[in-house]
Amino acid sequence: MAEQFEPKIAVLCCNWCTYAGADLAGTSRMKYAPNVRLIRTMCSGRIDPSFVMTALKDGADGVLIAGCHPADCHYINGNHKTMRRFPVLHTMLAQFGIERDRVRLEWISASEGDRFVEVANEMTETVRKLGPLDWKSRTAAGNVA
Repeated sequence: MAEQFEPKIAVLCCNWCTYAGADLAGTSRMKYAPNVRLIRTMCSGRIDPSFVMTALKDGADGVLIAGCHPADCHYINGNHKTMRRFPVLHTMLAQFGIERDRVRLEWISASEGDRFVEVANEMTETVRKLGPLDWKSRTAAGNVA
C-alpha cells in the first residue's frame, strides 16, 4: 500500500486574532492536522503576494492566509489591504499553473479556536487531494527565480 501524501501547509497569520485563535485551539487540546506551520505576522495586511509565492517555492504545498475579521483589524484596515491583494495573488498563481485551491484566505478571531481547527483540517485535506506541488516543473519555462 502506498503512503498517503502529507502536505506542508504554511499558515501566515495575524498576531492579534488568528495566532491567538490557534493558541486557544492548542491550549484547549483541540486536535488538528500536524501539517500546518504557523508563521506569525503582526497583521494580515503585511502579507505581500510575494510571501506566498516564496513559501510555495521553498516547499509549502499550500498556504493559508488568516487574519482578523473585517472591521476588527487592530491596525484599522490591514485586512482590507489583504482582501484587495488576494485577487492579484490568484492571478499570479494562474500564470504559473498553480491551482487556486492551494492558497486560501480566512478570517479567524482570537476566540475561534474551533474555527482554526476546522479551517486547518479542511486546508490540509484540500491540498492532500491536489497532491504535491512540484515547483520546478511548473516553473521550468524560467518564469520564476
